[in-house]
Amino acid sequence: MRLDAKIPDGPLPDKWSLHKSRIRLVNPANKRHLKIIVVGSGLAGASAAASFGEAGYRVDCFCFQDSPRRAHSIAAQGGINAAKNYQNDGDNVHRLFQDTIKGGDYRSREANVYRLAELSTSIIDQAVAQGVPFAREYGGLLANRSFGGVQVQRTFYARGQTGQQLLLGSYGALSRQIRSGTVTMHPRSEMLDLVVVDGQARGIVVRNLETGEIERYAAHAVVLATGGYGKIYYLSTLAMGCNATAIWRAHKRGALFANPSFNQIHPTCIPVLGDSQSKLTLMSESLRNDGRIWVPKAQGDGRKPNDIPEEERDYYLERKYPAFGNLTPRDIASRAAKEVCDEGRGAGPTGRATYLDFRDAVARVGRQVISERYGNLFDMYRTITGIDPYVDPMLIYPASHFSMGGLWVDYNLMTTIPGLFALGECNFSDHGANRLGANSLLQACVDGYFVIPYTMTDYLAGERGKKPLPTDHPAFDEAAKGVDEQVRHFTTNAGKRSVDSFHRELGEVLWDSCSISRTAAGLESAISRVRDLRAEFHRDVKVPGGADRLNPEIEKAGRVADYLDLGELMCHDALQREESCGAHFREEYQRDGEAVRNDEEFMYVSAWEYQGPGGAPKLHKETLEFEYSTPAVRSYK
Repeated sequence: MRLDAKIPDGPLPDKWSLHKSRIRLVNPANKRHLKIIVVGSGLAGASAAASFGEAGYRVDCFCFQDSPRRAHSIAAQGGINAAKNYQNDGDNVHRLFQDTIKGGDYRSREANVYRLAELSTSIIDQAVAQGVPFAREYGGLLANRSFGGVQVQRTFYARGQTGQQLLLGSYGALSRQIRSGTVTMHPRSEMLDLVVVDGQARGIVVRNLETGEIERYAAHAVVLATGGYGKIYYLSTLAMGCNATAIWRAHKRGALFANPSFNQIHPTCIPVLGDSQSKLTLMSESLRNDGRIWVPKAQGDGRKPNDIPEEERDYYLERKYPAFGNLTPRDIASRAAKEVCDEGRGAGPTGRATYLDFRDAVARVGRQVISERYGNLFDMYRTITGIDPYVDPMLIYPASHFSMGGLWVDYNLMTTIPGLFALGECNFSDHGANRLGANSLLQACVDGYFVIPYTMTDYLAGERGKKPLPTDHPAFDEAAKGVDEQVRHFTTNAGKRSVDSFHRELGEVLWDSCSISRTAAGLESAISRVRDLRAEFHRDVKVPGGADRLNPEIEKAGRVADYLDLGELMCHDALQREESCGAHFREEYQRDGEAVRNDEEFMYVSAWEYQGPGGAPKLHKETLEFEYSTPAVRSYK
């Protein structure tokens, strides 16, 4: 299999405009005869479905929630990046491009990243036109703040609810198309297989989550916009329903999976407080603009934080990375937190936490200003923990958050299966080995509003005059039969263990061996443990209830089955990449605690091909070439 990224010719700043001018088009009269399936209704999916509907295509949009407004994009807090330079601090498209390339530790594709930076300026205007209530300065200009890994203020925000407000904007656009009849919404439906005929994506098989019915849908093209797989660790900042099923089922049908071990651990989350937790809560990175992170200098210091004098506090990020301080990138801040806690200097009842302190900020600008910036976040923290962060420091610790890996896509966002496209977090394309904060909402919006509506026409032009396959085609029969057999297996299996118990155990294995840091021995052990756990899962899982009705345990069982396969692939990917880069920190490859890349041997995207049940995954490589940025040691000191 040859990986062709289809990167356009020409200078980097001109690639996207030249590419758009050369793309084949579809006559408006022909668009209404072409059908597109969009799986997912978060920012990427809703914006894509709305854009396709506005263009005149017929769209079927699917989500497992009861409404597109429930998509996990709603949980994003801190902001969205754009190189508008409203603060007149030297920002521009090239600087956003360079920050993103460097932040990803030179493991992302230049052309895709530059396009992301270039289109960032347009998405803000789009969102404002939709009524997104971004914060504003006194004079009326949109306000900005900083996020990790940058030295400018380019993050636009709506207090701590930016994802929610952007999602409401895209939901409004989607609702307009639903009302006009161009988009048909299918809530409470989960994609469980991709239908591929003669090498092309031709439809999907879904399970109606309310009735249990297995349903079939055909189209000329399929778009996956289903988010990331960070919930594989069980304890994460993601919603309970987040999963990898759609992309994993597509992977088993032939779509290559890229960089699966590149998973981001977010440094500012409410730490684990008990054994009964099923998720963790993110405290926005924006808090690091005003909050200072520290731990006691002495091991085992059990005093209350406000009783520890200034000279006995270690503001370790400011000490180690003075140029960026508390706004170092997420991977670096997470490793630093783990390091001080491993030294026995951690805070809180478990010793696995650090302090995020607003004492100085409140003294500097006043409680009212801090409340205007972060009030809903402070209220959320106080509700969960009972601690008032205006008075006492927050307790924070790293947790699973974002997936830089995902389905491999080319410049047009098409996977290795023609007709199958992947948008947003479920593809690998923009973030390399580490995502900079506030680039997630940016990628989702850019992919849905400004990229896929153009690039898909190049594929759909070749579908003109064709009808979608009939859903009684043998390929649909085969896919539906496989889905039904898996569901029946779960409900008839005479096991004794709950689905959640397997998911929790898998998460513990991966957190110990393939999270903030990794070793060869730990990864080899994890592969063996995951294989054993998978065999036990299929032998001993217990799914109560029937298949022909509402049954959330069936949903969870299918997702955990996919996570068990994906978890093994993550460890394979991490094991073969014998270097440290971004969030992939192999303890064998470091110097004075800092990551050591191996550009001579590993400057590539690792794209894995599924080889069937029990088969060893096959590695393909997309070589990364840097023409406009020079790979260097990623220093934030």
